[in-house]
Amino acid sequence: MTRTYPKVSTLPPARKTYTPLAAAIDLEAVFSLLEGRWKLLILFHLFGGQVQRFSELEKHIDGISQKMLAQQLRQLEADGIVERTDHFELPPRVDYRMTEWGQALCPALDGVLQWMEAREGA
Repeated sequence: MTRTYPKVSTLPPARKTYTPLAAAIDLEAVFSLLEGRWKLLILFHLFGGQVQRFSELEKHIDGISQKMLAQQLRQLEADGIVERTDHFELPPRVDYRMTEWGQALCPALDGVLQWMEAREGA
């Protein structure tokens, strides 16, 4: 008898196998998601499940213009790293928080910081 549905597996999906070229290409894509003068600073203000209003982020990040903050937040939102919630109130209220996928970036960045600290200690 032929199946009319795909076979369901209970095994987790296999991890991607990288060649040196594929790894370099994928890491360049990761770095491009985080590139920009303000993106990492914005992310560090949102890590840990923090919810921040636009005006709060603007206060915490010295030197950033409203235009640049809005642009960087839009890019992070488009990339699925940050979630925007518009409350449709007067006066307008917009909150930003990390997505689950974006929050998973925190341990990776901590690892990079630890890697750098190991070099400084050598």
